[in-house]
Amino acid sequence: MSMIFGFVGRLMIALLFIVAGANKLADIAGTQNMIASVGLPTGLAIPAALFEIGAGLALVFGVLTRLVALLLALFCLATAFFFHNDFVDPAQATALLKNLAIAGGLLCLCGLDTMRWSYDAMREKRRREAAARDAQSRAHDAEVRAARAEGEAAGARSAPTSVDTPSVVTPSGDVATDLNGDGLPDTGKRRWL
Repeated sequence: MSMIFGFVGRLMIALLFIVAGANKLADIAGTQNMIASVGLPTGLAIPAALFEIGAGLALVFGVLTRLVALLLALFCLATAFFFHNDFVDPAQATALLKNLAIAGGLLCLCGLDTMRWSYDAMREKRRREAAARDAQSRAHDAEVRAARAEGEAAGARSAPTSVDTPSVVTPSGDVATDLNGDGLPDTGKRRWL
């Protein structure tokens, strides 16, 4: 159930920023006037609107959720500091508290692990699966190497040694086998087909 609540909460927070960014783009002149009224450059209107829309969509799809949530929390705190700093006006004080609450919710979202139904969760799942496949492959390779070493050791124990196979030295100085023990080098008979 907590996964569903986390997903719905993420969508609701994202919706706030997507709508706010779209409203800023719809009324660029009004946004520029509002920004100029607090002494900030009017050129921030379009970047701020695009940031809100892009960050909201990133929250919807769960792309870099922690980073985006942190950036949006900082954006909310900056907005509260620049635009809602008149504590005497009840509307401004309410807007300040609203921005602080949104920033708090975004920091909670930042503190969560990757959630289901997000790109981050799919990427983490693929990373874990790749690590499991890699570990399984390494275990298989180790088993193959151990089996080869065991086979080589068993082959070395059963291979005849020079003590097991009698040999004689020929007049030319070569070493030849003497299987029948008569002191003469054995010669194999050739079969003609």
